Amino acid sequence: MNTLIKNGNIIAEDKQFIGDIFIEDGIISEIGININKDADEIIDASNKIVVPGAIDAHTHLNIHMGDIVAKDDFYTGTVAAACGGTTTIVDHMGFGPKGCNLHHQLGVYHGYARNNSVIDYSFHGVIQHVDDNILNEMEEMVKEEGIASFKIYLTYDNKVSDEEALKVLIRLKELGAITTVHCENDGVINYLRNLFVKEGKTQPIYHALSRPEESEAEAVNRMISLATVAGDAPLYIVHVSCEKSMEHIVKAQQEGKNVMAETCPQYLFLDEDKYREKNLQGLKYIMSPPLRKKENQGLLWNNIVNKNIQVVATDHCPFDFNGDKQRGKDDFTKCPNGGPGIETRIPLMFSEGVMKGKINIRDFVDIVSTNPAKIFGLYPKKGVIREGSDADIVIIDKNKEFTLSKAMLHENVDYTPYEGIRLKGYPVLTMVRGKVIVVDNVFIGKKGYGEFIKRSTNRVISRNHNALDY
Repeated sequence: MNTLIKNGNIIAEDKQFIGDIFIEDGIISEIGININKDADEIIDASNKIVVPGAIDAHTHLNIHMGDIVAKDDFYTGTVAAACGGTTTIVDHMGFGPKGCNLHHQLGVYHGYARNNSVIDYSFHGVIQHVDDNILNEMEEMVKEEGIASFKIYLTYDNKVSDEEALKVLIRLKELGAITTVHCENDGVINYLRNLFVKEGKTQPIYHALSRPEESEAEAVNRMISLATVAGDAPLYIVHVSCEKSMEHIVKAQQEGKNVMAETCPQYLFLDEDKYREKNLQGLKYIMSPPLRKKENQGLLWNNIVNKNIQVVATDHCPFDFNGDKQRGKDDFTKCPNGGPGIETRIPLMFSEGVMKGKINIRDFVDIVSTNPAKIFGLYPKKGVIREGSDADIVIIDKNKEFTLSKAMLHENVDYTPYEGIRLKGYPVLTMVRGKVIVVDNVFIGKKGYGEFIKRSTNRVISRNHNALDY
């Protein structure tokens, strides 16, 4: 099938212009002005912005937390993603049974996603213990299975020690893969949580107070130090929430270290006052790291502008407020961690970032699409409008104004943290490999259309972090 997109404001890899895109068999075959070819479908993109499909490099679909399961699976979650302009996800696999090998969870997650996902997908490996068998198994995961990144946690039950983290960093550097890290100081968190509960301080605000900025920043600095010891191993810090952490990251980047940062919309749009909302509403925002003081928002935006934050992802981990989140009504430690956001990332970042002049359209495309593609081995197949790339394309109507509400969203959860936010600009068409799957916020795609993407380790990241170049 051939498709011709006409007269769009195209944000291509090296230029922006009013023009056309010709697509053959799911691949972009020609980009230019006044393309006149026969096509099975012609899409008029006049007065619209045409960008590469967004990539969400941090989601948690189907994840199990004890006896609670996230409300979005690989069908409902990817439908929501597509409606919000995301065409590829890289999902963080959850922990498996104690002592399981790396392939165990990979098999489980292939089962979750296959015949369900409506957009293309990959997985980050998950490391819950480290021994020689795990370190050896990484080679097959990277080279044969296409899992080019792995996540370690410095807190929670399956946290790794500093020695284990160092071994992972060294091994993944040898394999050309990247280590992603959840950075929080486990000792600080456990001490404060236990103290607050003992003192009867169990309201939602104490979730934030038990995970202070210093606990995150210390762990970030520690991981940068370990990555340096590992010979400047590639290091990707997930969901950075505060300026204290960014100070360590910026310093490392200025020193030429191979350190990359991700933040999420919740840290750019919401602050810790949400935990003080009445009628237990503060439970909606229990996530880790927690929401921070409002002054961090502007500082994080500045770090996006300055290219010190490379990626904006979601950490989408949805649990219903009614039932799931309300387990914490008498004790915040009983509330499952996480919040929804897979559908709202692009509208929020476009409206608040581009339309309000905080970032330009090129920066927008970089942080939501091109940079994650380059960092995680999807480029140039994904993340760019270029001849030969997959025709993953999103068309945005910059004049479309709306108020975010749960009622308009497709996320399979009973609230959105962004309820009532007034935005301007919204995706009106989403295409994955040449097939239109969303039009005007209506999903018209097919369950199971998404394909698993084996990711490459062929990644070169420039030292000045002003670009991510090949």
